[in-house]
Amino acid sequence: MGILKEKMQKCEPIAGVHVSLGDACISELLSNVGFDFLWIDTEHTAIDYQILQNHLIAARAGGTSTLVRIPWNDRIMAKRVLEMGPTGIIFPMINTAEEAEFAMKSCLYPPYGIRGFGPIRAVYYGQENNDEYIQKKSWEICRCIQIETATAVKNLSEIVKNPYIDAYIFGPCDLSGSIGEINNVFGKRTTALIDEAIHILKENGKSIGVSTGACDIATIQYWHDRGINIISAGTDHLFLSEMAVKTLNNIHHVQQSGR
Repeated sequence: MGILKEKMQKCEPIAGVHVSLGDACISELLSNVGFDFLWIDTEHTAIDYQILQNHLIAARAGGTSTLVRIPWNDRIMAKRVLEMGPTGIIFPMINTAEEAEFAMKSCLYPPYGIRGFGPIRAVYYGQENNDEYIQKKSWEICRCIQIETATAVKNLSEIVKNPYIDAYIFGPCDLSGSIGEINNVFGKRTTALIDEAIHILKENGKSIGVSTGACDIATIQYWHDRGINIISAGTDHLFLSEMAVKTLNNIHHVQQSGR
C-alpha cells in the first residue's frame, strides 16, 4: 500500500499544496519542499491532459505523491487521468450516495467497477505487468470525494457506507455558496454544516480534508482544531502574486523613504 493511502486510512495528519499553473517546473519545485502530496487541479484551471502528465512526471521525479482533481464526476475524465498514474484522484461536488458509487466504480475494474482497461504511464509504458496492476496497484489509488453542498452533508450518512472512498474533502467556499452565502466560509451556517459532517465522518472513522487557498497559521489552526487531518493549503499562483506585491511594496517603501 502507498504511503499516502495508508496515512488516509489511519486518519493521520497529511499536508498538501495546490498546483494551478501550467509549467511543470512548479511541481518539480514543490515536490522537493516536503509536502505529502501535490493537489493538481484540472477543475478550475487551464491544465490540460498533456500539461497534467508533465506535472505528474515532475512530481514523481521529486518523490511526492499527487492527487488530481478532475472537473466533474465523469468516468471518461477519470479514466484518462488514472491511465497517467497519479497517486490519487479527487471527484468534486459529490452530493448523493449514488454519485459517490458512480465515482468509485469509475476507478475500479470489473467486477467491482466500470473502469475500462488501458493504463499507459500507470504501468510505466508497458514495463510493468498488467495483471499485477489490475490486482494490486490499481487498488492502491487514493480515491477522494469533495463535500461541497448542503445536500452532500444531508446525504453523508449514506455516502459514508461506500467502502472504497479514502478521504472526504471539504470545499468550504462552494459549501457556503450552496446556502446562499458564497465565500462566507467561516459563517455560522457554513460552520454548522461542516461540524455536522465532521461528526458523521469521525463516527465512521473516515479521513477528513479541506482545500483552502489560505496559508496563514490562524486559518490552518482553525481547520486543524475542527478535527480535519488532511490540510491542503496555499496555491502556486497566490505564492507568486502575494510575494510579488510584497516585494514591490518593499521597494516603494525604501525608494519613497529617501534613505
